[in-house]
Amino acid sequence: MRLNEHTKLLGQRVILVPYEARHVPKYHQWMSSPTLRSLTASDELTLDEEYAMQQSWRQDDDKLTFIVLCAEIYKKTNDEITAMVGDTNLFVRHDKESQQYVAEAEIMIAAPEARGKGFGREAMLLMFKYAQQHLPLIKFEAKIDMDNAISLRLFESFQFAEVRRVEVFHEVTLERLITDDWLSWLDKQVQLRIEKYDDASK
Repeated sequence: MRLNEHTKLLGQRVILVPYEARHVPKYHQWMSSPTLRSLTASDELTLDEEYAMQQSWRQDDDKLTFIVLCAEIYKKTNDEITAMVGDTNLFVRHDKESQQYVAEAEIMIAAPEARGKGFGREAMLLMFKYAQQHLPLIKFEAKIDMDNAISLRLFESFQFAEVRRVEVFHEVTLERLITDDWLSWLDKQVQLRIEKYDDASK
């Protein structure tokens, strides 16, 4: 989605930047892990296929993605590749019943040393705030492997509720309507700062 191609989101612990071609080699290295592919229900791709996927995330109207950087490492190194710890994505679809839009949310903290530090929580909260401000959404949803207890707890902490289980896919679907009360709660969780992302900031 070209919506965010010149957008940087800043939090306290993380910085979210658009997924660029130069991020692909490290991302591809992460996804060589069978465990990560299993947890994220991802297929194994060649490096060329990963570059094509990056272009799809940039161009397709139904996909929004950011690379998650550790703010502390980026401040020290000014190097996005060194600071990369994961990514966060939305798949946007049109809901025929309501004639409005729903976004399926994903978060991955790939670097083992970056887990358990609150990076995933803050990155997802920033994505929620940005998306609901810039897209005509009525609801967020998440589809999570039944064995991924950490992700299930995370989305439950965002006030998502389980709506169905599909045993054949070993998957739980959780949803969160975007209501005034929830937006008020979201405002208390995280402060979203937006900066322009261009050649000068890379």
